[in-house]
Amino acid sequence: MNYLENFYHHVYGPENGRKWIFVHGLMGFGQNWRRIISSFEKTERCLSYDQRGHGRSFKPESGYTPDDYADDLKKIVDELGWEKFILVGHSMGGRNVLVFASKYPEYVEKLIIEDIGPESNSGASEYYEYLLNLVPTPFSSRDQARQFFAEEFVKTAKTRENVEVISRFFYSNIEEKPNGTLDWRFSKSGIIESVRAGRDQDRWQEVRNLKVPTLLIRGENSQELSRESYQSMLDCNSMIKGVEVSNAGHWIHSDQPETFVEVLKSFVGDFSQSEK
Repeated sequence: MNYLENFYHHVYGPENGRKWIFVHGLMGFGQNWRRIISSFEKTERCLSYDQRGHGRSFKPESGYTPDDYADDLKKIVDELGWEKFILVGHSMGGRNVLVFASKYPEYVEKLIIEDIGPESNSGASEYYEYLLNLVPTPFSSRDQARQFFAEEFVKTAKTRENVEVISRFFYSNIEEKPNGTLDWRFSKSGIIESVRAGRDQDRWQEVRNLKVPTLLIRGENSQELSRESYQSMLDCNSMIKGVEVSNAGHWIHSDQPETFVEVLKSFVGDFSQSEK
């Protein structure tokens, strides 16, 4: 079976380029990375994909633990024949790539974790259930969906990050279905299970045991990764270096894309040589 067929994905850049994989966060999809990848694709070979339950990829009824996501990636890279690559993950994707690097360190040349910590939180899924349940899907028209997110959602939703950013992000996840209605692009139950399974235990052991050069990026204004947790991650493993990006929240690669690209290039080190 061609396992990669389960995933909506794109590969950019020259076949002989150094390999990168970009893994999106909760309720995201591979194209969230398009602006970042555009700065790399002249010389680098970049893969982005919609993780299970997200975007246009397959949406099984169950199987949304970090290990499930990590094992998906293992099957994908084995099928592609990628034996070594730089791995970038944002938010939930950052937790999933942490687990991947813990299980399969031989594949990872360098690891980049964007704005996620290893703590457990048994009530984490309640926040996302609350937000998702505010949205009266399905919508009968695109105008109805647009109006709801622009007006009612912004007025009523109690969000950790900027409510207008969340509103736009949610709206980007609404798509037209075959029957003409508009509904979530992702599996709602899969999203909630991803949060529950991702936060049911802490991942400090994986952080302490990392054996690959790792960059941890925090947004200065992040409500997801506290400065205390960020510092603790740096202190517990000398393989982890840290960068805090000013004027950025949880979505650093969206809030400060140019800075994000420069941070990645600086960490990788020999990027300029690969551009010659």
